[in-house]
Amino acid sequence: MPRVRLKTKIGADDDNWLAGVSTDFSDAGFKILASTPTDDGVLEIVEVTTPDRDTIVRRFDDAPEVHSYEVLHSDEEMVLIQLVFPMPSSYEARRATGNLPQFPLIIRDGWLSSELIGSQEQLSEFTTELAAADIPYEIMSFTQSYEASGLLTERQREFITEAVERGYYDSPRDCTLIELAETFGVNQSAAKWHSTSG
Repeated sequence: MPRVRLKTKIGADDDNWLAGVSTDFSDAGFKILASTPTDDGVLEIVEVTTPDRDTIVRRFDDAPEVHSYEVLHSDEEMVLIQLVFPMPSSYEARRATGNLPQFPLIIRDGWLSSELIGSQEQLSEFTTELAAADIPYEIMSFTQSYEASGLLTERQREFITEAVERGYYDSPRDCTLIELAETFGVNQSAAKWHSTSG
């Protein structure tokens, strides 16, 4: 399954006012721990790492975009806030293409960093939606994972399991390739192919 780490620019043209706050407080770290759509927009739980928490909380008071918010926790280095605000267009693009992000999401200086897991087609649709909405983005990494069980046939798995149990891969070997071939009723070249598969 493809896994993409990307950054999307959520600046003044977007309706995500939190991006503007992150730009104004570029030394602060904004981490979205959870996010869910509501009738009023989107509800998010945001952890802000900053020594200037009172000033940031006042921004929530003054923001007409914030429908409601509640400080869940506050200490000298961090404030945890639950808030509801209009759904950002980047969030809509994720929902439209079925690309659900892996939390936490990081916002720093107007850029949202996230990891998405989905089919190649879904990820392609997502970047197309971002481009259509004029949202700049950067792909930081792209990896493809495979299920190990999908790489071998059942017969190859049986052969390798038997070879491991009988010590074929030990040094020195406890059995020979000929012995394994006889056990499975195959010739030596077929046994060699099975022993090196994967």
